[in-house]
Amino acid sequence: MTLKISVDPDAGTAPYEQLRTQISELARSGELPVGYRLPTVRGFAEELGLAANTVAKAYRALEADGVIETRGRNGTFVAAAGDAADRHAAAAAREYAEHARRLGMSRARARELAEDAVRAVYAG
Repeated sequence: MTLKISVDPDAGTAPYEQLRTQISELARSGELPVGYRLPTVRGFAEELGLAANTVAKAYRALEADGVIETRGRNGTFVAAAGDAADRHAAAAAREYAEHARRLGMSRARARELAEDAVRAVYAG
């Protein structure tokens, strides 16, 4: 399987974020199956014409999101992203709800603001 990733240097989005987004979407869609071994940071950087630090930053963000996992010298692999993504999103939603409640916000207003944020992010 060949990893089909493209990075547009003229895009308004940072290259590491473009890389992170594409790998995340491929993993979540199942196009990159759980257990798929990703290229090494250096090798992928060379292939994409990016600095190794750019690829490393994307990999760190993906690992923090639970999309990939690094197994030491064995490499970097696609993790069971759906479960991890759901856990991270649920934790973030709970943190938001708790914060809104501490601020004295009504449930309806907290939902409105959350929906506005979701709409703004997914529209772009």
